[in-house]
Amino acid sequence: MISIKNVNFSYSGTGQGKIENINLDIPKGNCVLLCGRSGCGKTTITRLVNGLIPYFYEGNLSGTVTVDGMNIAETPMYKIAEKVGSVFQNPRSQFFNTDTDSEIAFGMENMAWPLKKMLGRIKETTKDINIENLCERNIAQLSGGEKQKVAFASVYAMTPDIFVLDEPSSSLDVDAIQELRNLLLLLKNNGKTILISEHRLYFLKGVIDKAVYIEGGKIQVEYTPEELFSLPDDERIEKGLRSLDLIHELPSVLGNKNEKSCFQVNRENIMWGKEELLKNISFTAAKGDIIGVIGHNGSGKTTFSRTICGLHKYHTGEYLWNNKKVDDKQRLKFCYMVMQNVSYQLFSDTVEKESCFGIKNPDKDLANQTLKELGLSPYLTRHPNTLSGGQKQRLAVAVSMICHKDLLVFDEPTSGLDFDSMCQVSDLVKKLAAQGKVLFIVTHDYEFLTLTCNRILHFDDAQLVEDYKLDSESVHKLWSFFDLEGVYK
Repeated sequence: MISIKNVNFSYSGTGQGKIENINLDIPKGNCVLLCGRSGCGKTTITRLVNGLIPYFYEGNLSGTVTVDGMNIAETPMYKIAEKVGSVFQNPRSQFFNTDTDSEIAFGMENMAWPLKKMLGRIKETTKDINIENLCERNIAQLSGGEKQKVAFASVYAMTPDIFVLDEPSSSLDVDAIQELRNLLLLLKNNGKTILISEHRLYFLKGVIDKAVYIEGGKIQVEYTPEELFSLPDDERIEKGLRSLDLIHELPSVLGNKNEKSCFQVNRENIMWGKEELLKNISFTAAKGDIIGVIGHNGSGKTTFSRTICGLHKYHTGEYLWNNKKVDDKQRLKFCYMVMQNVSYQLFSDTVEKESCFGIKNPDKDLANQTLKELGLSPYLTRHPNTLSGGQKQRLAVAVSMICHKDLLVFDEPTSGLDFDSMCQVSDLVKKLAAQGKVLFIVTHDYEFLTLTCNRILHFDDAQLVEDYKLDSESVHKLWSFFDLEGVYK
């Protein structure tokens, strides 16, 4: 079904992200995983299959890529799109409409499906993917995870023979990841061929037929599922791979010895338009707290985070910093937020300039040291938009350390990150906490939570469900939320 023979490629003008001597065969109906560190070439291989290389991304290409007998380099893009459906890491990059139903119908419209057939297929798709609650919604008002579901639905609706998925779980909550797993199994049962690039691996047990480990743009080894999921931890970590079984990941943070509150939220109610998104939220935080914020997609975590930082104006209640009331404008001065889509906050033309952008009298030595710690020193002269998704994420995190703010909010800081990068971000967060910062981490990443956080705020059903210290005794609450015992059912 998919055949990649002796392929070499490097992007024009950068020489970066190149792949060398790629040979890969994927039979019809197989699910193949591409794994490896950020920037190793996984996304580049997916672009070869869906035709983005060479039709959108130009560069030096040699070798042949054939899909269902079509030579990709010689086949018109519209013909490729009839066979290959793609879901990108950033779903916003593939949206063409403002409402969900139109977006799901967009591909079918381009293929000139009759209206009655399209309407029926939209109904089938939303039922199969369990997103009936997202019908007739404004895309701009959806959470990151909900947007990812809509992006998948828009591809699924066209019934392509091949699915190419780039980090499809990166913005999904635990329930949505389980639904994604079930969908992959459904696609396999229907004879579809799947190529998936992922850092999260645990949910793919029992799904994939082969795993391809890539390093430095080259295929280093191909694993059977049994070989991959039986890798010893030391070998897995040495290869920069994420956990293969989350239930063995236990809290490693000893807690915060400082119990004196410096930040307080009292009776907070947060609105989105006329809707009350969160109500009666009250809690305190101390310097050095690393607070994980969890909840299902659409539960209000990102809006809550924006409100803390003074970026969301529609709320009631009060905020106190060192026992003094602080309004939205005052909080903006001492808070900093790393957004879920970091491309929105990258402005400079080089990584080096970006690390100090908008900071008065920046500490250049601190900037250079932080970039080094996060593995970004080799890219100082690169434009931020030429970095991989994981590298962009690390750059935004680096700025948070350099800006000298007292309260920091990270919205999905490990989205698209490999094991090494996740550990680097975790170490940076702990270093900030040791300096007396207050940190909030919005995340669906169980592995990162247990490695980094000492507190958990759990939001669901428009309220703060639980507020607890994360330790070996309370970790069962996380197990329950992430349904670890049922994840492979």
